[in-house]
Amino acid sequence: MQFVSLSVFYSKAEVATVETELLRDYRFGQQQLIEIWGHACAIAVTKAFPLSSLSKKQPTLLVVCGPEQNGSIGLVCARHLRIFEYEPTIFYPKRSSQSLHQDFTVQCEKMDIPFLSYLPTEVQLLNDAYNLVIDAILGPETDPKEVKEPYAGMLVTLKQVKIPIVSVDVPSGWDVDEPAKDGINPEVLISLTAPKKCATGFSGKHFLAGRFLPYDIQKKYELNLPEFSGTECVIEL
Repeated sequence: MQFVSLSVFYSKAEVATVETELLRDYRFGQQQLIEIWGHACAIAVTKAFPLSSLSKKQPTLLVVCGPEQNGSIGLVCARHLRIFEYEPTIFYPKRSSQSLHQDFTVQCEKMDIPFLSYLPTEVQLLNDAYNLVIDAILGPETDPKEVKEPYAGMLVTLKQVKIPIVSVDVPSGWDVDEPAKDGINPEVLISLTAPKKCATGFSGKHFLAGRFLPYDIQKKYELNLPEFSGTECVIEL
């Protein structure tokens, strides 16, 4: 696999400006972007944890979804992983009332992906049941100092699991603009659009899903994105 070193990491405000322009000027739809990101996250999971590498008999994984955009990206990721013959289970404790997020939920339900009614606080149950956890809880829009229940309790549980964690865009509990002082400790990070400043000191496997960005927007914001190989939609940094 090709590895790329990256010297530039972007702030929350910089990435938000790019995404606003994608929606407003380039006429990308919110649902379209979430689908692109969720599919790319699923591809990254298959690269980091191929079916043949999983230690348990069943290719089970737990996708933990928050109430905002990151949660919906997790739902899309779970759906694609089901198509790729993994066995995802979703924990989505506070379902969004927005129709866009509800659509993604229905798509998962129609594919017979199970939803947990609660997250066990006994960590060994999670370690025994799943090969890995996908953290799609808190995105870059969340202030880590203002994390409320049930998410604060979920983070306490996930900090203790022994199975690998894959975080979507920003590990839950991290400040998007600062290297981590607290929060969970993922083995894999999947940055969306561009790597955030919090990933500066990240030492695990780091993937970037950003190949959909129009060339003009990359040039305008001097997004120093790497060359993706072939038809790949993700790249390991």
